[in-house]
Amino acid sequence: MKYKDLYKREKKINEITISLNQAENLMEIMSHLKDQLLEVFDCERITVYAVDVATKELFSYFKTGRTPDEIRVPLNKMSIAGYVATTGKIINIKDVYQNNYQIDYPGLHFDASWDLESGFRTRSVLAAPLVIKEKYLQGVVQLLNKRSHLGFSDEDVNLLKHISKGLAVAIYNQKRIHRKINKFDYLLQKNIISCDELNRAIALARSNTDAIKKDVSYVLLHEFGVDKSELGKALSRFYDTEFIEFSDQIIISSELLQGLNVKYLKKRFWIPLKKEGKTVTVLVDDPFDLEKRNEIRCAGLGRDIKLVVGIREDILRFIECSAGDVPSFERSSIDSFLEEMDEGGIEFESDNTPSEEDLLNEDAPAVVKLVTRIIKDAYDQGVSDIHIEPYPGKMPTEVRFRRDGVCYKYLDIPSTHTRAVVNRIKIMSNLDISEKRLPQSGKIKLRYGSKDIELRVEITPTVCGLEDAVMRILSAGKPIPLEKMNFSPRNLEKLLNIIQKPYGIILVVGPTGSGKTTTLHSILGHLNKPEKKIWTAEDPVEITQHGLRQVQVKPQIGYTFAAAMRSFLRGDPDIIMVGEMRDEETAHIALEASLTGHLVLSTLHTNSAPETITRLLDMGVNTLNFADAILGILAQRLVRTLCPSCKRPYHPTKEEFALIKAEYGHDYFDELDISYDDDFRLMGAGGCPKCNNTGYRGRIAIHELLVGSREIKRLIVEKAPVERLLEQGIKEGMRTLKQDGIYKIIQGYTDMVNVRKVCLV
Repeated sequence: MKYKDLYKREKKINEITISLNQAENLMEIMSHLKDQLLEVFDCERITVYAVDVATKELFSYFKTGRTPDEIRVPLNKMSIAGYVATTGKIINIKDVYQNNYQIDYPGLHFDASWDLESGFRTRSVLAAPLVIKEKYLQGVVQLLNKRSHLGFSDEDVNLLKHISKGLAVAIYNQKRIHRKINKFDYLLQKNIISCDELNRAIALARSNTDAIKKDVSYVLLHEFGVDKSELGKALSRFYDTEFIEFSDQIIISSELLQGLNVKYLKKRFWIPLKKEGKTVTVLVDDPFDLEKRNEIRCAGLGRDIKLVVGIREDILRFIECSAGDVPSFERSSIDSFLEEMDEGGIEFESDNTPSEEDLLNEDAPAVVKLVTRIIKDAYDQGVSDIHIEPYPGKMPTEVRFRRDGVCYKYLDIPSTHTRAVVNRIKIMSNLDISEKRLPQSGKIKLRYGSKDIELRVEITPTVCGLEDAVMRILSAGKPIPLEKMNFSPRNLEKLLNIIQKPYGIILVVGPTGSGKTTTLHSILGHLNKPEKKIWTAEDPVEITQHGLRQVQVKPQIGYTFAAAMRSFLRGDPDIIMVGEMRDEETAHIALEASLTGHLVLSTLHTNSAPETITRLLDMGVNTLNFADAILGILAQRLVRTLCPSCKRPYHPTKEEFALIKAEYGHDYFDELDISYDDDFRLMGAGGCPKCNNTGYRGRIAIHELLVGSREIKRLIVEKAPVERLLEQGIKEGMRTLKQDGIYKIIQGYTDMVNVRKVCLV
């Protein structure tokens, strides 16, 4: 086998092993990974057996192919899986119907009855025991029928050894962690269904195209004969709410259904059932679905919503029996949709009046409420960006929120109201509603309760004469102390040292939305003393600090960063912060200021600290001046953090530990002062209401600090390539973004999946 192909297989096995270690539900993750495993081993089937201690048997925890409902074999040598379990040996047989394998595996007996019963003919078999701590048997993994007909190779054996360790740990964790694995865990615990039956039910549901039959609950009821009351107990326990099944004795008030789109309710599987006082009870198929929770909240039912769970089939029967005469959404749908929404609590600072087009639009009042509701919900949920995304034809406009760096769908707006929504945003931003061909930028200032909020608005023309709108929420905040910014000890020490210099230039670099401005204001907060005069030029001013003289640049009237810098130099500064080096002129002035007795802080959009140097040289800055001025370059990214409320410790496999060590670098790993033993733990994602069952909440920065040492300055003068700058930086103690990310993983803040999303592997 070619080395390149083997490397790809090993890499895939490492990825699968990490997925297994992070899995909350082994059966679901195996359903997701089975195709990858079959491809890696180039075989036809895979079966994972677990140990049933009570009966002293192996049972098929997971399997592919159409085999009997559940395979159970005794823990003895009368089957291949039993032989592997009792002897602890890995078995590799090219043809089970030729008895010569008994030379290598004395006492082994292949039970051909399974082939006779299923019609599947077994040829080659590769099986390995699943063992943790080298002595505790968890089960057996068995691969069937190498497609090449040559049998499994030695490379296959080695790869299976790796994957078997991950599987063993995953099975062990499933037994060990006392929590609900999934919403049908109650059925498994009560032996109402087996693991194999649940696995087949999931597969059947996924293969269906009908929305009702895609529900695993429907399959369990109609294909596996599970009693609805038992299913209801399982759902009730999992969602921690009441289970309600269909009853013609439950009469739904027409007032609750007025203005709701029946077709939409059928598509989304929820319906309001009753109103007691101010509380409205809503029946939904998945109370944990954030998107449905948001749309229910925005449906004008009131503020106090109680979600209860039901199966899709019953929800449809409620809708058909109770909402048959309710009219569907027409053009006035948004008025109904937002009828009971609170219009107070938010004031717009602009004195804009609606345009003639908006006044003549019968939906204008509803559109005002809708845009207000979107902004309020986004702010309350800690969202950073709001995306309004129209699609051609009659397709609805999607509203998506970005929180913690990840986008998710919030709402659908009927296509008939798209133009009115975009125009409303334009009016609020002082933009030209008649211009639909060119991009436009604007701002919205709001007062929400006692808080001032500013939104940066970007309108971008898209296909078919449509326009996207993106609103970034720039809520006023206070600087975070440097000691609470989660710098590594080395980075914090070096950063505190260079920012105390009387003159020079410090750059914070990274992509848009990586927290550069927050870091700069943390540095300024540390330097902000009565004896220092500090000027800042920003676009926009996101964080205000008493003692700083802060300027909002306005490029549209010629007040650019460069113009602000010239003014600052005549304003007796000690420290200057310029929001971004957008052009050669700004970079040149900043460099001059840093060489004439001023400390200059700024940002740049580059990927890493060493790359920043070559980027500035390409912009035309003087090499000697830049080498003299540079104090340090801090590159950073934001990674999602594990939810503090539900993250859980786990013992990684040796393979995962080895992977982390390799990613960090074998030559430097010892500096972390950790070793692999039974007490070593990493943190993994859980899932709880506080994080919307994602396992992640909030973000943390990872850093890469290149200090302007004498040797680095010499390399700048020589115009050394990025690789040479990186090599020298690491030699002097700089750690890359990925290395700092791994440091944060070991500290328990995040995991490798999220570090890899923002760093080169």
